[in-house]
Amino acid sequence: MTTPRDLMFVALDAASGRRPARGELSLALAGAELIDLIATGAVELDGDRIVPAGGPAPDDALLRAAASALVREEPYESVDDWLWRRGRDLSSVYRAALEAEGLLTRPRSLRLPFGAGGEPTPVDSPERRRAADRLAAEESVLTALAATVRIHDETTDSSDGSAGSAESVGLPDGVEAVLAALGDAELELAAVRQRRDVEQAAFDNIWRAG
Repeated sequence: MTTPRDLMFVALDAASGRRPARGELSLALAGAELIDLIATGAVELDGDRIVPAGGPAPDDALLRAAASALVREEPYESVDDWLWRRGRDLSSVYRAALEAEGLLTRPRSLRLPFGAGGEPTPVDSPERRRAADRLAAEESVLTALAATVRIHDETTDSSDGSAGSAESVGLPDGVEAVLAALGDAELELAAVRQRRDVEQAAFDNIWRAG
């Protein structure tokens, strides 16, 4: 299993009110892929640039696809550009892959008796339990990613009663930079959506006034 796969399970298992929108989740999945590529030695960060490092090809097919998508010529790609480019509709890619592997199922539709309808849900599987256990154990990387898309509260009570976070237990090299860029990208996406909502509301008001 990989961090993006674990994040996908955690997102699908989240309560409906905390389940992230596809855009936010897609950005986070791209960040999770980059974090795993750093961990495997496939890439290194030089400032905000993603530099291919010639590590072994990942075992996971989706992570191999991510590695194949790396920009391999100078000045290389920034973390921010990677998140937006690789993250385009990435949640649908992961959802389709997990469904094809039999790890997700769709509820039967009463109106479509021979087909399935609605959002897919994870089946009970070792992969799903591993993701849940990783989050329950407050593993720093997955906890931080889940907090970024507001699935999970990153802050927990420590034994002495003070607040702790993923940052306090330490993150692997490069991960904090990815998380910072991801946080900025999520804020930018929220701002774009807010502007669109305001513009749409103004447009609707013009039509009603006419």
